[in-house]
Order: sequence, then structure tokens, then C-alpha cells
Amino acid sequence: MSDCLFCKIINKEIATAFVYETDAVAAFDDIHPKAPVHVLIVPKKHIETVNDAAEEDADLLGQMVLAAKAIAARAGIADRGYRLIVNCGQDGGQLIPHLHLHLLGGKRMGAKGEEF
Repeated sequence: MSDCLFCKIINKEIATAFVYETDAVAAFDDIHPKAPVHVLIVPKKHIETVNDAAEEDADLLGQMVLAAKAIAARAGIADRGYRLIVNCGQDGGQLIPHLHLHLLGGKRMGAKGEEF
């Protein structure tokens, strides 16, 4: 999609340093981090929300989770733990209409009542 911010980042129309990249996914630091490590993992295929994912996207969704695992290990947070979040739609807190996985870590995450 030509007006999608994440598609522009993926297509390198907007300069962004990737912390991880494969043929299927790209990952970069969130510009408004909620934790010391806050990385967004996005599929290179434009999928607006989880609701728009199809059966054929199952492998791609799995690759996003495996990317998170690899990034957490590289960032040195895998052993202590981290959080993965997918927001879906406006009421779910999704701000950019391109599926993305938040990887947060580097501090102890709270339980109920916290934004992340």
C-alpha cells in the first residue's frame, strides 16, 4: 500500500535501521519505546490486522514470532524474559494499519493495569 508507513519503511522509502531482516519480515526500534528494548516486527507482506491474516499467512506469522525470539537473544533479554504484543484494530490500540508485533523487554514487566 503506497500510503502505509510500515510499507514505506520496508521498501526503504523512509530511512530506518533494521535490527533484524529476512525475506519475510523486518524489525526496527519503536520510535516511542515503552521499555528499554521495544522493537516492532512487521511482515513484508501488507496485512492490515490479525483479522486480515489468512490460512496462507500461518508460516509468516510463525516467522514473526521466531524473529522475536532471535531479536530477544541478540538483545540479551531472552533469559530474563520479554513480552510480545499484537494490537488489533482501533479499539485494540493498533495505530498503524499494518500488522506488527511489539517485542518489549529489558525491565520487569508489570501485570494488570499497565499499558504494556
